[in-house]
Amino acid sequence: MQIRTLLAGVAMTAVLAGCATSGSQSTSQEERVQTAEYQGTLPCRNCDGIELTVDLKGTEQAQAAERTFSLDAEYLNHPQNPPKEHYEGNWDMISGTQSNPEATVYELTPNGEGQVYYFLKVDPNTLELIDPQLRKFENGQTLQLKRQQASAAQ
Repeated sequence: MQIRTLLAGVAMTAVLAGCATSGSQSTSQEERVQTAEYQGTLPCRNCDGIELTVDLKGTEQAQAAERTFSLDAEYLNHPQNPPKEHYEGNWDMISGTQSNPEATVYELTPNGEGQVYYFLKVDPNTLELIDPQLRKFENGQTLQLKRQQASAAQ
């Protein structure tokens, strides 16, 4: 009787140890930072366009504090020659828009001052700038950014 209990205990320990090992392997994979860079030139009334680069770091499954972004905006041939804008902060994911409850929207909130940006995930390689009410602009295709490279582990 004691041998059965001992064997059952050893078997349970082996099973739990196996679960613990596989859990730590998946955790180490989740700890890798993924980066996706998107670029595009948005229309501008007073210039040739606004060159926009957005780097998203982290995954949709990561904790909010682990999802960061940087955004750079450069005005091309603007008469006042404004300086390049740079923002950093955290991004979050919103499920659904007014016209598509299945849509995925990324909300980019800069640290300190700066506006919040909303990007609709059109497909894995395309983001589209949308308004704060999560509606598409009429000239939506001109507001799209394309993914530059596959995600990389760091």
